[in-house]
Amino acid sequence: MLFADVSASTSLYEKLGDRRALAAIESVLSELRKSIGFQRGRVVKTIGDEVMAVFETADVAMQAACDMQNRVAAIAPIDELRLAIRAGFHFGPAIEEEGDFFGDAVNTAARMAGLAKGGQVITSGPTVDALSPLLQASTRELDAMLVKGKQDEIRIFEVIWKDSDDLTALAARESPLSTHEPTLTVTYGGQVLKLGAARPSASLGREATNDLAINDKMASRVHCKIEYRRREFFLVDQSTNGTYVKFDSDAEIVLKREQLLLRGRGAISLGTSSAAAGAKSATFALS
Repeated sequence: MLFADVSASTSLYEKLGDRRALAAIESVLSELRKSIGFQRGRVVKTIGDEVMAVFETADVAMQAACDMQNRVAAIAPIDELRLAIRAGFHFGPAIEEEGDFFGDAVNTAARMAGLAKGGQVITSGPTVDALSPLLQASTRELDAMLVKGKQDEIRIFEVIWKDSDDLTALAARESPLSTHEPTLTVTYGGQVLKLGAARPSASLGREATNDLAINDKMASRVHCKIEYRRREFFLVDQSTNGTYVKFDSDAEIVLKREQLLLRGRGAISLGTSSAAAGAKSATFALS
């Protein structure tokens, strides 16, 4: 299983604006799909700026990840911003149901990608053991660490996908990989929700049974959800009248059966613009 996503996509939206950032992300995803097809893999799904793919062997998954990095590195900068991806993969059995995959291998692959920085490919010790000797030689062990969902430490490896003088020198584990988990705080009236690894989803709507209840006639009973995926927060609209999202200093965005990556801070209004008279808006802040 392999996961790859656009590095620092939140910053792209802030610096390029929504339309240009979305176009830039789509150009990256197009290159990732080419790499997957070239290695005879299969795209399982694409969510926002992330792609999930499945391959027959650890070798072809690694080759696809390296090809992805090379393709994205060749994309010309946009307003002096160079696009980059982070990727992670893990080899192991998974359960397939209705075209999607589930199980420990999927979760571990997602965690590997979450540990990667822009321009990195990260994999696990068991996956390196499954690689051919030639490809094993193009990996280096970074650390051994506890990964969420695992009882024992797992060895973490970086794939060396290019010859570069700026590869970080190993220094006796002095620079462990970051495991910081972001938090999204959503506030409405006296209600406060904190979302993150411990609480990865919440529903907003008119009914009192929602995690955040907003009693507004324009709101649907269960109007939208916020989901935490791979250290990013997505708002998913499932309403009749749409969800209005206003980022600080940006134009308001209307979602209708769509999803949006939340960034920075702003306001969420259910069924009507936050600028409308009497609108009831929840505020959010990412930390």
